[in-house]
Amino acid sequence: MFEQKPDKKDIQALAIRYVRHWHYFAVGLAVTVAIALVYLRYATPQYMATTTLLFKGEDSGGGISENTAFADLELLNSNRSIDNEMLILKSQSLMEEVVTALQLDTRYVIEGNIRDVEIYGDEVPINIVMNELQEAAFGKSFEIFFKDDRSFELRDDGRTVYNFGEEIEKSYGKFTIVANSDFTLTANNKPIRVRFGDKKALAKALADRVAVKPVNNKASVLAISIVDPSERKAVDILRQVIVAYEAANVNDKNQIARKTVDFIDDRLDFLTQELNKVEQNVETFKQDREITDVTSQAQEYVNTASANRKELEQITIQLAVLRSIEEYVQAQSGDQYQIVPSTLTISDQTLTGLISNFNALQLDRERILRTNQPNNPLVININEQLSRLRVNIIENLKNIKTSLTITRRNLLAKSGMVGNQIQQVPVMERQLIEITRQQEIKQALYLYLLQKKEESALSLAATVSNTRIVDPPISKGKVAPNKTNTIAYASILGLFLAFLVVYARHMFMNKVLYRSEVERLTPMPILGEICHNPEQEIVVTGNNQRTPIAELFRLLRSNLHFAVLKKKNQVLLVTSSESGDGKTFFSINLAHSLAETGKKVVLIEFDLRRPNLLQSLQIEKRKGITDFLIGDIPKIEHVIFQAETNKNLFLISAGTLPPNPSEILLQDSTAQLIEKLSSEYDYVILDTPPVGKVADALNLSEHVDLSIYIVRYNYTNKNRFSIINDLYDHKKLNNAFLVLNDSKKANSGGYSYGY
Repeated sequence: MFEQKPDKKDIQALAIRYVRHWHYFAVGLAVTVAIALVYLRYATPQYMATTTLLFKGEDSGGGISENTAFADLELLNSNRSIDNEMLILKSQSLMEEVVTALQLDTRYVIEGNIRDVEIYGDEVPINIVMNELQEAAFGKSFEIFFKDDRSFELRDDGRTVYNFGEEIEKSYGKFTIVANSDFTLTANNKPIRVRFGDKKALAKALADRVAVKPVNNKASVLAISIVDPSERKAVDILRQVIVAYEAANVNDKNQIARKTVDFIDDRLDFLTQELNKVEQNVETFKQDREITDVTSQAQEYVNTASANRKELEQITIQLAVLRSIEEYVQAQSGDQYQIVPSTLTISDQTLTGLISNFNALQLDRERILRTNQPNNPLVININEQLSRLRVNIIENLKNIKTSLTITRRNLLAKSGMVGNQIQQVPVMERQLIEITRQQEIKQALYLYLLQKKEESALSLAATVSNTRIVDPPISKGKVAPNKTNTIAYASILGLFLAFLVVYARHMFMNKVLYRSEVERLTPMPILGEICHNPEQEIVVTGNNQRTPIAELFRLLRSNLHFAVLKKKNQVLLVTSSESGDGKTFFSINLAHSLAETGKKVVLIEFDLRRPNLLQSLQIEKRKGITDFLIGDIPKIEHVIFQAETNKNLFLISAGTLPPNPSEILLQDSTAQLIEKLSSEYDYVILDTPPVGKVADALNLSEHVDLSIYIVRYNYTNKNRFSIINDLYDHKKLNNAFLVLNDSKKANSGGYSYGY
């Protein structure tokens, strides 16, 4: 089974396929470019206006501190992010203010032959003052025809003439049309169509058209833009958006400041009353109890109690030290004496002197014992002195302890008295302190509110917007339609549409169109190609013609010699898939081309069902091969006749049409006839019926040296190649070759005919 494989020349063939239909691309390009030019001529131009707005805040993200009066209270601080400001700038409420300020709900249009043109600003010679407008007016329109400098005709459901400045009353509202101060009727004053719109719907549409985006992620700067048919209106819209936003921003801040001042005033009134009441209570309290400053007296008691407590702590420490020394000294007995620790916390001179003498004698004793025995008289003397000093130290310690104990007892008694005095501070003192505390709190709050009131008043007087215009609203010029882009896109579209047409044409056309397709569809070798015959003549190879088709037949004749080598006399069979492939035309011209070389050629019309050879050569019908095979003609020479166009070419017609052509071809006489003719003629050419219709050609295949299968460009169906492959794979046709008929330059890549 033959598998179709991609050819390395596919890309070239594909390109040639589309180049062949260049007229489709030319027409598509011309049509789309023409449409684009018409669109550019009559399309409404669109202009872009842009501006950049800086948000001044505490952080780079555009945070805005709203409450300056109570900024020291974190609870009341509120920062707005740059994303919030983007939403506010595109809010419908803000856009309604813009629509109202610029009167965008009233649209003025001058009708044209192809497109209407909106006029705006100074271009509008009139101004409409709305006195009353109902919802029924939304979508209503009327035309104004100027009569003179003072009057006009209004046309809606009817026609009415009004003077400028006259109130017009309609079912949907009342309004007045006023002419501009510089209005003068001229020939250029065309009728104006006025249309009323819904502010809310217009505001929503305007919010969708206004684009707001950050300049970058690090700066608190927004870029605002809009596209509109009117260049001036686009700039005015952006300018009014900023004005409305800043006014709303300042109003918000002023509203906060006013609310703050009102709140402070209310609190100050209340605090003034409370403070007066507390001060009167203090005054009455002191007068009733005849006191001035009990707080100082109470403080003195507290100081005395603190001093007593410190002195008691000191005496307690001294008693603890004395007990430690006493226990240390009493623990010594006999002649085992140790140095007594000093008493840095005891200021008694006697005790200090006794301990110093004791420690000095102990040191002398230890020094003497290094060189003498304990029974040395000096050592015994020192031991006696140490014993006496030990008794004196113990006695002195007891005296000091007694003195300190008495002092401690006195201090404890004094502390109890001071404590009783503190506890007995009159209840009036505590009441006075409570009253005074309330007075101080209310006074501090009163002073704080006074300060904030001044700050709020200053903020209200000097409120400015938190934004700054970096680049004022300016026009960037016309952005649509872009002539270059429109023509480029139209050109691409035209080429693409042409490509689709050609692609669809080839996609849905099941005819073979290119040699590369044939080579992919079948492994059968190609003997040659025959180009398209622009003339009506059936014989195109006679009289030494130098036409392209004649040259191709000569080239095919040369290929034929290489296809059948070492065979002097050749029998050639010509067939195809179906009628109309051009096998009879090919057979006639191949026979003429071979006869031109001086070879004897006989062309036999073996299409016994629908013979066409004689009719093509404009020869009258005569007896032929059928009559010979069935025995009506005794000798084959009686049906052979010489062609008028070439003396070396002989013809045998089909003759009488038989009812059983297949059976006739299978007779032995048919094989004998072909063998006899091949011995007498250099070439025997059999013009057979289409093999895709009947099996006549297959019956003759075993008698031929070479089989030629005709495939016609733009005619032979691709599904016929299954038959061709079957014939080739199973060798049903002897030595089969393809000939591609009716080729044009695009089919095979072009030819160079002649020199």
